[in-house]
Amino acid sequence: MFTIYDEYMALPRVNEFLDRDLKIADFAKALSHPARVAILKVLAEKRECICGELVDDLPLAQSTVSQHLKALKEIGLIKGTIDGPRSRYCIDWKVFERYLREVDSWSEKMLKLRQDNCC
Repeated sequence: MFTIYDEYMALPRVNEFLDRDLKIADFAKALSHPARVAILKVLAEKRECICGELVDDLPLAQSTVSQHLKALKEIGLIKGTIDGPRSRYCIDWKVFERYLREVDSWSEKMLKLRQDNCC
């Protein structure tokens, strides 16, 4: 599976990370831009959306919205279909929930490892 970090790291180095850790990093990267967070919020509110409608709801150009949709689609957070000149997108809730479970599990483990004597 391609992760966003494949483009930044030499492949042998990427293989040293746990798959779960790469997935959490992908999820964090996808949510690291406020436009992507806003797109997910709009899709959640509307349940399905045409790309043009997203442009109306966001202070971004159509090409910029398309780039952010592509990033969300690459990691599976959204699904899309093309119907003639229109593209429809919706959140893939199973994938979204899977990422949330991974982040929750990681967070719990981190809190158990926490030491209050850090500088």
